[in-house]
Amino acid sequence: MQKELIRLENVVKNFGSTEILKGINLYINDSEFLTILGPSGCGKTTTLRIIGGFETPTSGRVWFDGRNITQVPPHKRQVNTVFQKYALFMHMNVYENVAFGLKLKKTPREEVDRRVHAMLDLVNLNGYGSRDAASLSGGEQQRVAIARALINRPKVLLLDEPLGALDLKLRKEMQLELKNMQKQLGITFIYVTHDQEEALTMSDTVVVMNHGVIQQIGTPIDIYNEPKNAFVADFIGQSNIISGTMLRDLEVEFEDRQFPCVDSGFGERTPVDVVVRPEDVQLVEPARGQLTGVVESVLFKGVHYEMVVDTGSFKWLVQSTVAAPAGSETGLFIAPDAIHIMKKGGVV
Repeated sequence: MQKELIRLENVVKNFGSTEILKGINLYINDSEFLTILGPSGCGKTTTLRIIGGFETPTSGRVWFDGRNITQVPPHKRQVNTVFQKYALFMHMNVYENVAFGLKLKKTPREEVDRRVHAMLDLVNLNGYGSRDAASLSGGEQQRVAIARALINRPKVLLLDEPLGALDLKLRKEMQLELKNMQKQLGITFIYVTHDQEEALTMSDTVVVMNHGVIQQIGTPIDIYNEPKNAFVADFIGQSNIISGTMLRDLEVEFEDRQFPCVDSGFGERTPVDVVVRPEDVQLVEPARGQLTGVVESVLFKGVHYEMVVDTGSFKWLVQSTVAAPAGSETGLFIAPDAIHIMKKGGVV
C-alpha cells in the first residue's frame, strides 16, 4: 500500500482580489510521479510553488509526512525544484554547478566528488564535469539542473515545465529519461505541464486543473478513457462531444438515434454529454452505419488520416488508418464501449 507524503487541505490562494486557487484538496503518495496538467493560468504553477514553499496559501494547510509545513520556508523543506529556466551558474563548470549545494553544507570533499560523479552518471553526463555550463546545449543544461536538484537527496522533486525550451525530439527523449530517473531513485516527482501527451506518457497520476479548480484526478488511462466532464474530455486529446439523453441504464440517445453503451446510474431520460474519441469512430458502408454522413475533409497525419464527417446535425472528427475520399458518403459505427457518458454541464 502506498504511503501518503504530501497533502494540500482546502488550499486557497489570492493575488489581490483575484482568486487563483479555489480550495484545492490533493494528496500525493511517496515515490509517485504525479503531473499537474492544465492550460496557462489554471493555477498549476501556483500549486507547485505552494508545495515548494515559494508561496504561502491565503488559507488552507500543507502537510508533509504528517507534519504541517504551511509556514515552513523553502530551504527547510525536503523538496528541490527544477524550473523551465534552469538558472545554472554560467561562470562555473558542470561539476561546480552540481556540487554547489553540497559545498554550502560543507560536505567532505571525497563525498562531494563521489556524489557528483554518481549524479552525472544518472543524468547521462559522465565526463562532462570540466565543461563550462555556458557551452552546453539546452538538453545538457537541463540535465545539469536536474543533477544539481537531486544531489541533496530531496524526498520530492518539483519540475515546472522543465522541457518547455527543448525541441520536440529532445522533449520526447527527456520524457523517458525523467521517468527512468524517477523509478531508479524511488522519490516523488511532481511535474507541471500544459502538454497532454507529456502528462499521459510520464505519469502514475494526472491532476487536471482549470480556473483554480481540480477537474479530475486519475491514472492516465482513466483520465483519457473516462473523462469526468467536457473540459477534461476536450483538453486530454481530441473528442467528439455531443448532447444526448440517457434513456435508461446501458442505452443513450443522440443524433435522434438510440445507441447501446456501457454506462449506468444516470437515471432515465436524463440530459447528458456524450464523448466519443475520434479513433473510436469506425468508417463502414453507409448501409451498415448507425449514422451516415458526407466526408467534408481529409488530412494525412502520418500514422492515420483525420477526417471530418458531416451527418447534417453534427460534424464528427474521425481518425482512421484508411481514408474515405472527400465528398463521399460514409457510414459511422460506434461500439458500446466507445461511448462515454458524462453529467451535463461541462466544467466543474
